[in-house]
Amino acid sequence: MKFINRKNELDAIKAKLNGPDLDLYVIYGRRRIGKTTLALASVKGKEYIYYLATEENNLKKLKDVASRVEPRIKYVEADLEAIFNFLKDKIIIIDEFPNLIRENPKVVSKLQRIVDVLLANTKTKLILLGSSISMMESQVLSYHAPLYGRKTGQLKLRAMKFAELTDFFPGSTTEERIEIYGFSDGIPYYLTKINYPFWEWLDAELKKVDTFLKSEIDFIMKYEFSDVKTYKKILDAIASGHTKLGEIRDHIGAKGTDISPYLRNLIDVELVERKTPLIDTMKSRRGRYYISDNFVNFWFRFINPNITFIEEAIFSATEIKVVYNRYLGHVFEKVCREFLIEKQDSLPFRIQKIGGQWGAIPKHEKGRNQYEIDIVTLDEESKEIGFFECKYSTLKFKVALDILAELKIKSGYVDWNTSKRKEHFGVIAKKIADKERLRKEGYFVFDFDDF
Repeated sequence: MKFINRKNELDAIKAKLNGPDLDLYVIYGRRRIGKTTLALASVKGKEYIYYLATEENNLKKLKDVASRVEPRIKYVEADLEAIFNFLKDKIIIIDEFPNLIRENPKVVSKLQRIVDVLLANTKTKLILLGSSISMMESQVLSYHAPLYGRKTGQLKLRAMKFAELTDFFPGSTTEERIEIYGFSDGIPYYLTKINYPFWEWLDAELKKVDTFLKSEIDFIMKYEFSDVKTYKKILDAIASGHTKLGEIRDHIGAKGTDISPYLRNLIDVELVERKTPLIDTMKSRRGRYYISDNFVNFWFRFINPNITFIEEAIFSATEIKVVYNRYLGHVFEKVCREFLIEKQDSLPFRIQKIGGQWGAIPKHEKGRNQYEIDIVTLDEESKEIGFFECKYSTLKFKVALDILAELKIKSGYVDWNTSKRKEHFGVIAKKIADKERLRKEGYFVFDFDDF
């Protein structure tokens, strides 16, 4: 995979590698996030041992790989301690470390003894990589894990921010990058697969006999879950717009069944997030479930329902494009939140908390008694609150003014420091006519020209 950006992460790892002491560095994050590429970029120009753990025979395979750097290892038994005895002061990268744990759960305790005794007072640099977030956190990083207290650094690698897509697609427009982001999120593997222009590439990819799009979700999920079928049903329900617990349960035909453990597992591996209204606590009963990864959401919205047509190479990207703007509405909200956070130094109010807000409208008939605001920002200290609507469309002046007027009405339903708060109102869209005129009236108005 081509290495782009990640400068801060790269500098952090290099600082450890250049240090004089023993280091145990842990890098983890979902599959396709770029862990291997980052680790290998950090050791470029240095001698190192890189081992990708598999499902079985890992000690023999590790011995074979390590013996290429240290030939004496050929003559020792396939034992972790015997191998590491010849790797003192070297850089060792073990990729997909959870596979070693699955094969032999005692490997973590063995590695602890190696770090404590065999490698003590050496300059060895051991880097452990893992795609199973749940296993890395419970078996490697947890307070109860044998390696707790031994690591000298850890890095949870996350998706690239939307703003960083410029590095992947220089010369592209904001709208083009949002279209790409709706497909790829900030996942480097997908970003580096895409050729520009996006729609031409996607159409060609959909027609490939061996397109990765057909099997990608199974590849991601089989690594974390045994009951993939049920998890896929839940993700399909959420992607279809069923975001409440009861709605999801009914949609998958699991009435009377507690699906909460499945949802918790999906949250743990960061495929799903549970959102509550911003002014509520996380225990709020008004929580909703959303797919947190744009690629996974895209797959369940557009690939999964059309998999038969894709198999027959008769599905066109045009069929996605005609409804894509509607799909991008939720994606655009995500982009707008990031935009406001990055722009807050130039805003006259501070953003301590940011999120969506929804709830009931008092004394209104059923069907008209709910409100929703795309983005609300809070500053608990100054008691300032911002209300923003995100519209993935071009707005005429009058339309933008109407949106702001309705936003003011909805803000009245938000019960937060009602008598002493200072309010701000804004709208973010593709293009807004007479933007400066709205700004002179005190509104915070942004469009693609501001991105």
